[in-house]
Parts: sequence; C-alpha cells; structure tokens
Amino acid sequence: MEVLQDEYLGMGSKVQEFENKLEDFFSREAVCVVNGTAALHLALEACQFKPDSEVLVPSLTYVASFQSITAAGLKPISCDIETENFLLDIKDAEKRITSKTVAIMPVHYSGGVGNLDELYEFANSNNLKVIEDAAHALGSTYNGKKIGSFGDVICFSFDGIKNITSGEGGCVVSKDKLLIEKIKDLRLLGVIKDSDKRAKGERSWEFDVKEQGWRYHMSNIMAAIGSVQLKRFPDFISKRRSLAKKYDALLSGYKEIQTLKNNYDNIVPHIYPIVLPKYINRDLLRNKLNKLNIQTGVHYFPNHKLSYYKKEIILKNTEDIFERIITIPIHNDITFQDQEYVISQLLNIIKKSE
Repeated sequence: MEVLQDEYLGMGSKVQEFENKLEDFFSREAVCVVNGTAALHLALEACQFKPDSEVLVPSLTYVASFQSITAAGLKPISCDIETENFLLDIKDAEKRITSKTVAIMPVHYSGGVGNLDELYEFANSNNLKVIEDAAHALGSTYNGKKIGSFGDVICFSFDGIKNITSGEGGCVVSKDKLLIEKIKDLRLLGVIKDSDKRAKGERSWEFDVKEQGWRYHMSNIMAAIGSVQLKRFPDFISKRRSLAKKYDALLSGYKEIQTLKNNYDNIVPHIYPIVLPKYINRDLLRNKLNKLNIQTGVHYFPNHKLSYYKKEIILKNTEDIFERIITIPIHNDITFQDQEYVISQLLNIIKKSE
C-alpha cells in the first residue's frame, strides 16, 4: 500500500530495500531482476564466456534453463539425471565435456541439491564455472548453510508459485562483487550506474552504455510484495516441509510409487513429484484426478526432445522417469486432510488399474 500511495511503481528504493533484506538472508551480495530466467541469463552474460561455449545442464528442467543459455549466445549440453533425486548426474556430465565446455548449471529440482561438494569438486577439476539454477531451492540448506550463501553464482525465482513470490521476480546471489555490479548495469539496458540513481528515486538523463543490456530490472511494487513474503518465509518453510513429510508418510507403504529421496529437515520443497508404476496410463490417471478436483502437473518435458534443442541422444533415466512422473498438489493452502484425500483417490485409481 505504501508503494501504491507513493505512486512510484517502477524501480526505486523498495528494490534496494528488498535487495538489502536478501543480502541479510544470504549474507552475500544480491541483485534483483524481473524473473528467474532473467537471473540465469544475466548471470551467464556477466561471466563473459566466448560465444558458442558449452554449458552442461540436466535435460529434466523447465525450458527456462535452456533458454537462458542460448539467450547468452551459449550452447546447452543435455545431461542425464540421477534416479533417486532427479538431479544432474555428474558421471554422465563428465562424458559430455569438450574443449568448449565453460560452465555447469545444476538444477535444484524440487529444492533438493544433492552432493554439492562433489559437484564443485568436479567443476573445479575441469575449470568450470557453476551457475546454480536454484529457482526451486530458496530456504534449502546444505551442511547447515543456506543455498545461496556459498558457491559461485546462484539464481532464484520469485514467481507466483515459488517458495516466496514477488508476483514476478528473481535474483542473483554471488560473492563476486564485480559480477553483481555488472548485472546491476545489464538489467537496466546497460546504462552505467543507473541502479544507484534509481535507488535514490532519480534517473540517469545523461549516461553511457558500453555493452548490450536488457530491461530486466525489478519494480518497486514487486519488491514490496517480496519483502513482505520474506518476512513470512519461516512459516512457509515449516508448512512446506510438514506437507512433504506427510506425503512421504502416506505413500511409505506403496513401493510401486517412487518418491524423491529427500531429507525435508534440510530441503524446502517447491513441488512434490511421484513416479507411477509402469502399467499406469498417466494421461488417463491425470484426467480422472482432475475430475475429482485434484490438479496435477508433469515436471518436466525433457529439453533434448524439444524441436529447438533436439539432440539424437539417449538419456535413459530422464526418458524413463518423464514417462511416469506426475506432480501432486503442495502449497501453503493445502491441509493434511486435503493430502489424505489426494492420496486416497490416487491409490484408488491405481488399484483399479492393476
């Protein structure tokens, strides 16, 4: 309401305030942008890789990961996933390294992060920059440290369905202050030091531009929503973790249904995927659930199967899991009773299909 009454909805002091709060949260430099895809794109741009350099990335991710790579003039190299957590398979990624490989983009699927020590050791031994797609992982921890508080470059999303939302938005977090400063210019069409002026409610009327930039900045209204959401985040974390643990408990006796092997004391789940038995017709099951007012999703269509990124490769784990995966409801408005209804109806449909 303060922003609306002030009538300054564009980028200004509220964005700076939100960035300050995020820096307190991560104990690191943070810069806010218009969405998570922009965060990934600008992170890659700021690294100044040579055109057509290659970035290792799991195929089972939203297309935004791949689009950010090609938007930066780079080439995404599809990698397989591990079957237990749907995270990037480092052994498979190792097979795909070439002389053009410059970075690796792990995707923290559903808030899980896997063995980050192993991933960074792999990256360091191959001289690769790590750009973490942490759109799902705000609030998750690794060895007691928040995701974003360590590592190379970490990108988050604040869109309407993420762990917190600013309506639409994202941020880049890094210890590299020069990289953060570069992103601050790039998000404002490359106008040098325009971020500093806008934080004071001013504009750059005479300025210089030395490189390609984009209109990727966050607005005051988005930042105001984000600041309030961040204040509420501890409650959101508790609720999401309890919901995931409840689903785990409800499904624990059904070995034919695969769930992620996640420790929800450390992970803040963004989605809750399950893998169905092979004899189940997924589309038919989803239609039946939808008629019962239970919406489901499929996260995600493999990127190496998309026309723009199509590769004649076989990623066995990705392809097998994609054929059987569905995502069931998990968000702050869901109750334990809702979850019991979801699982009872799901199991009832599966039993009738046996």
